[in-house]
Amino acid sequence: MEAITIKDIARALNLSTSTVSRALRDSYEINPETKRLVIEYAERLNYRPNPIALSLKENRSRVIGVIVPQIANNFFSNVINGIEAIAYSRGYYVIIFQSHESYERELATVQQVVDRKADGLLISLSSSTSDVSHLRLLQEKKLPIVLFDRVSSELAIPSVTADNFGGAFAATEHLILTGRRRIAHVTIPPYISITQERLAGYRAALEKYGIAYDEQLVRYASFGESEIGPIIDELLTQSPDAFFAASDRLAIGCLAALKKRNIAIPEAVSLIGFTNTPLADLLAPPMSTVEQPALEIGQTAAGHLIDLIEGKSGQLNSETVRIPTRLILRASS
Repeated sequence: MEAITIKDIARALNLSTSTVSRALRDSYEINPETKRLVIEYAERLNYRPNPIALSLKENRSRVIGVIVPQIANNFFSNVINGIEAIAYSRGYYVIIFQSHESYERELATVQQVVDRKADGLLISLSSSTSDVSHLRLLQEKKLPIVLFDRVSSELAIPSVTADNFGGAFAATEHLILTGRRRIAHVTIPPYISITQERLAGYRAALEKYGIAYDEQLVRYASFGESEIGPIIDELLTQSPDAFFAASDRLAIGCLAALKKRNIAIPEAVSLIGFTNTPLADLLAPPMSTVEQPALEIGQTAAGHLIDLIEGKSGQLNSETVRIPTRLILRASS
């Protein structure tokens, strides 16, 4: 089936092509009845703008580049769903890249975004990215960029994250209010922004209830499954009565390691994660966790980026949007 064009619509409705074009753009110059006729006819024949023609006319590709550490991660998959929903509704398409938690891969994928002439970039930093000069260079070249989830305070760039501090505070406070005092915190590499924010929330809850912060109860892990067992063994020497993990992936690893060592959950120790993976409710016992609003993060980040691309958000230069989290209590705590 041949794609219908603006000329076809104009011919069928006995209008000029410029009138049809302006009606489809919702121009104030076209009266409402003409707009209604044009839009109804276009929808009935499934009219879609020609992306190549649009990009030539507007000097835009109508494409957004998205870089995530890993697609095979429920959180990032849901973020991408949110990004794509907003992008499609506003006439943009999305190309997705993975850094696989590698700084070198991140550099290469950022260059791919530039080479493909994307109109803007949405990026969540890899766990090995501490140098953000590659993004600063793009910023100097006026490429619209929005950071999400894992961000950098070194860049004056709009950012969208969950309220990591608030979520960690709520999780730790819940453990304290249920009588726990030796709360271990298993977290991800220390230079990632979400690590710092969640650790700060954990420490603030301890301080509120007069519990001294103990560095011996905090351990940093990367994303390797083999790390968790030795970390649990080290922490058990400190007699913890609860574990707060900075991600559900780590929390599931803690759950498996504790069960392997015949430590009853929640009788001997409580456990809380952070993300709310779909598996959390299916575990034995079902796992308490902090829900990270992935879809909303994606939608908000995409909306901000498109506003920047279209020149609608001059005030967003370094704004950070923090979307509220929600503590979900299950049997593990």
